[in-house]
This record gives sequence, structure tokens and C-alpha cells, in this order.
Amino acid sequence: MRSRSSVVFTGFAMFFALISLVVGPALAEESFNIKGWEKGGDYDQLFDVAEKDSIKGWVREIIEITPLDGMTPGIGLIVEDKKDRAKETVHLGPKEFVKLDSIGLKEGDMVKVVGAWAEVDGQDVMMAIKVKKTEDIQIKVRRSKDGFPYWEMTAEERQKELTGD
Repeated sequence: MRSRSSVVFTGFAMFFALISLVVGPALAEESFNIKGWEKGGDYDQLFDVAEKDSIKGWVREIIEITPLDGMTPGIGLIVEDKKDRAKETVHLGPKEFVKLDSIGLKEGDMVKVVGAWAEVDGQDVMMAIKVKKTEDIQIKVRRSKDGFPYWEMTAEERQKELTGD
């Protein structure tokens, strides 16, 4: 016959096992502070894949941006265009999502930026899809075909996009 304490212990163990099955997957999902960066929001609606273009140049500055009032901070670049030496502002995405250290990007690096031109708060900017440091080193922030932001995807969806599966 089991003791009362072993029944209670078994009950607690089953309870915590059940909680970990239900809560565990939710905790594994990344969650980013993206206020104002959401798909379909005012800022996102400025992205038009028909305005897709690319520039190649040097990263002159890595900047913190707040494209529209009330948005959480984001990361941007000032890129000096190799062709005409114009300094272009590139918006990458929310600060919590964009991790430039993942590709070792720093000021002075030559990059190719693919994105879409937009007017944000009266300024022409490139809303990035990806930034390539070399042929094999890049950071993607939006889906090429339609500009869907990677920060709105689950970790599994992002992995599928990045691997092409």
C-alpha cells in the first residue's frame, strides 16, 4: 500500500509534467518587443515590394531608429552608396530582433542591401529585406517575395524561410 506522501508526490510530479507539456512550447517561442512594427501596422503598410531595389556601399553608421511616433526602437544603417556616394538610410527592424553581431557587421564594412524604397516621416529610406556582407554572410529581416517581416514569424517559420525548405 502506498503512503499518503508518495501519492501526493506522484500527483505533484504529474501536475508539473502536464504544465511543462502545455507551457514549455510557448516558452520556447521567441517573443520580441515590436510595438509599431507589426504586420499590417502603419509602418508596415509603407513597405511596397514594387519599390524593391538594391544598393551596394559602405556602412558609415549603425543607428537606433524610431520610424514613427510610439514605435519601439529599431536598428538602421547609414550606407554610403558606392555609385554616387549618397548616404542612404536603411531601416532593418526592431532592436530586439535585429542582431548585427550575428554577421559581425560593423562600420566600414562593404554591404549589399536589398529592400524597398519608402517615404517614412518625410524621409526617403530603404526598408531592408536583407543585408549581405559577403556571398555567404547575410542577415534577412523580411521575405523577398512580399516583404513579410521575419520578426512576425515563429522560429520554425523563420528557419523554413532561411533554409528554403
